[in-house]
Amino acid sequence: MDIYGVLKLVHILGATLLFGTGLGTAFFMYRADGSGDVNAIAVVSRNVVLADWLFTAPAVLIQPVTGYLLMRHVGYAWNETWIVTSVALYLLAGACWLPVVWLQIRIRDLAKQAAVEGTPLPPRYRAYMKVWFGLGWPAFIAVIAIFFLMIFKPA
Repeated sequence: MDIYGVLKLVHILGATLLFGTGLGTAFFMYRADGSGDVNAIAVVSRNVVLADWLFTAPAVLIQPVTGYLLMRHVGYAWNETWIVTSVALYLLAGACWLPVVWLQIRIRDLAKQAAVEGTPLPPRYRAYMKVWFGLGWPAFIAVIAIFFLMIFKPA
């Protein structure tokens, strides 16, 4: 097994974790929210925050490292359009993900408090969910576009 194969495998696994964890946690968070069940929202949001720390955060750190090493190994230039665009899209996805993590932590805490106290979710919860949902779309589209660029490498 050569270094290129190992780097490519780790890079693909990191991309898969980013996309898969993002899509999976978004699905469960959206479904829990739609249920209106405070206890379900508390459990799901706790697990979504955990999944972000266990899977998404390490993948976020691994991707640029393996991407850079692959680029050097293959001999691609920094200024190739597909690389510049991929980096810009990655930064866009990250700019959406960071506030999403903050929102998920706040959502988790609000849901936990409401579940413990047996009260409805406060209006702030709904406001946080709207922003969370809105930030998910540009990040999701950016990651799909990055997959396209990585596969087809258009000039």
